[in-house]
Amino acid sequence: MSATPAKLLLGCIADDFTGATDLANNLVRAGMRVVQAIGVPAGALAAEVDAVVVALKSRTIAPAEAVAQSLAALRWLQAQGARQIYFKYCSTFDSTPKGNIGPVTEALMEALGCDFTIATPAFPDNQRTVFKGYLFAGDVLLNESGMQNHPLTPMTDPNLVRVLQAQTRRRVGLIDHTVVARGAQAVRERVAQLRSQGIGIAIVDAISNDDLLRLGPALAGMPLVTAGSGVAIGLPGNFGIAPSSAAGALPPARGLQAVVSGSCSLATNRQVLSFIQSGRPALAIEPLRIAAGVDVAAEALAWAAPLLASGPVLVYSTAEAGAVKSVQGRLGVEEAGAMVERTIAEIARGLVALGVRQLVVAGGETSGACVQALGIGQLQIGAQIDPGVPWCHAQAEAAGGAGLHIALKSGNFGTDDFFGKAFTLLG
Repeated sequence: MSATPAKLLLGCIADDFTGATDLANNLVRAGMRVVQAIGVPAGALAAEVDAVVVALKSRTIAPAEAVAQSLAALRWLQAQGARQIYFKYCSTFDSTPKGNIGPVTEALMEALGCDFTIATPAFPDNQRTVFKGYLFAGDVLLNESGMQNHPLTPMTDPNLVRVLQAQTRRRVGLIDHTVVARGAQAVRERVAQLRSQGIGIAIVDAISNDDLLRLGPALAGMPLVTAGSGVAIGLPGNFGIAPSSAAGALPPARGLQAVVSGSCSLATNRQVLSFIQSGRPALAIEPLRIAAGVDVAAEALAWAAPLLASGPVLVYSTAEAGAVKSVQGRLGVEEAGAMVERTIAEIARGLVALGVRQLVVAGGETSGACVQALGIGQLQIGAQIDPGVPWCHAQAEAAGGAGLHIALKSGNFGTDDFFGKAFTLLG
């Protein structure tokens, strides 16, 4: 059944694939029926849902191309009748002085004809909080969290007003925690004050879910919201929607199990180590061997084939920061990353061809490459494994059209035992 335009309440644009499922997860937990589209769909929406998340792979591409893709997603969402637009970026505000958060936000504002929006990556469930405009990851400032070593978007300044101001011509201001603590009316009054001062975008403090829930009603009717996924918990209520477990129901899980990981985050390094220490089979792939022309994907699939029947296997390129920089120094930053992504995506496709129907993918860029390689066009969003990471269900070309359960995990998310726990929770 096709949805009528009036029923699409929230239209979302995410700058990577794990970020899209992260956002969709929070909307489902808050009661919305959500579909995630991989890229801008070619045709009209073919499902009756409350929200659609269009997943782009635009976080680290050239700003002009990120803007073009985001505007194409906006036009499609508007054609489906979306009442409000949500631009989703990472809870670590991954970006560079050139963008892409600022340029995309600015372009969406211009296209929507709005002169003000908010920005906050706060996601307290995953220990991302904003205080006085500064972003914390756990108990430390962002630039002390390991994100300063990110291979593509190193974050060395935790002051979000300063970071965003470098990326946009619009003036950037702050709605601090003392305002948020007083509730929606105080936030609306602060917005009016900032607009009168010529401020176009405001970083918003949030140190708890209560802050996000107080913020939500103040955003009702705002044409554009930009944020990480945390703000999503406070938006469904604006449309009269309450939490419901039925929103996240998926088909039963079947088939073999595997994990592929390309993330080099501290959290994923711990998850890889935990999986190995549990005694499960794991294989590291080496970028320099890929660069030398070795068919590393074929080797990995030959290794995995006899092991899959006994439980989940892990294929990973995850490494600590020093090792990553060494490889980048020899191959170049972009080529090293793209080469590994292509190889892991090829491995993921091969694993599915071997009968894997429960697949965990770790890393934002890796997830984008894998989803495209698997021929997935749309994801149904299910229950949460850990904050920000749900199980999803898709019809995958690589599975011959059969159903595939897949979890796309942002590198920084999940407990140390995430890889094993994910399959246990799926049942």
